[in-house]
Amino acid sequence: MKAERFQMIVEAYGADPARWPEAERDAALAYADQAGETARAVLAEARVLDVGLAGHAAPLPDAAAFARALTGAGAALTAVPRVRGFRLPDFGLDRFRLASGAGLMAAACAGVMFGVTLSDRLTADVQADAVLYQATLGGIDDTEVLG
Repeated sequence: MKAERFQMIVEAYGADPARWPEAERDAALAYADQAGETARAVLAEARVLDVGLAGHAAPLPDAAAFARALTGAGAALTAVPRVRGFRLPDFGLDRFRLASGAGLMAAACAGVMFGVTLSDRLTADVQADAVLYQATLGGIDDTEVLG
């Protein structure tokens, strides 16, 4: 094991070998014994961080605030009227804007379709011109005929 990999393992998993990946644990322990002072320095730095993280206590949520949030969520759910059937969402747009947007999208789709179908015919014309040009030459150049 190299020093960089040992340091990556210790930085990622901490100083406790039980948390290290099993596949690399034996090699890392052997490297720690072999490397001596450099490995001990890396482990000491990781232990300081582990102790600092272990000493941190997460604050408990306020029970009254939690109850208020649940009550407010329940009230918000019951306040929404249920409507059956399909209805367009109200985004502040009138029907004219909605229809003009739909028309614009239809025109864009038609433009794409015309562009795709037209480009196939144009490339076929170019290839046909290349074949006819090659036919007029004395020798045949396969690279231009085949494209």
